[in-house]
Amino acid sequence: QMQLVESGGGSVQTGGSLRLSCAASGVTYSTNCVAWFRQAPGIEREGIAVINTGGGGGATHYANSVKGRFTISQDNARNTVYLQMNSLKPEDTGMYYCAAARGRLCASIYSSNVFPYWGQGTQVTVSS
Repeated sequence: QMQLVESGGGSVQTGGSLRLSCAASGVTYSTNCVAWFRQAPGIEREGIAVINTGGGGGATHYANSVKGRFTISQDNARNTVYLQMNSLKPEDTGMYYCAAARGRLCASIYSSNVFPYWGQGTQVTVSS
């Protein structure tokens, strides 16, 4: 099993920044695809960023809605993936989840059903 724990959410004003963390524990493979999803009330869960960790070389992919503002990165020594969010907008408000697929490389933003492991989520609220 693999456990994921998110942290770093909070409330900010438009234009502010937050950094989310996703700490992995349990059985991890040398290569994993780790993704960040978000979900606002009444809206389908949206994949926004992925990274291929470890042997995956750190390749990243972003949804158009966050490209240029959000950066996904990894710290392999800490088994942690980060999401740096800059220039936040009210439409970025939602619950943010990290998800992982062990032993898999992601070539783009995949749908949520690709990922068997999920964290509990962390709330991000951006006020105007």
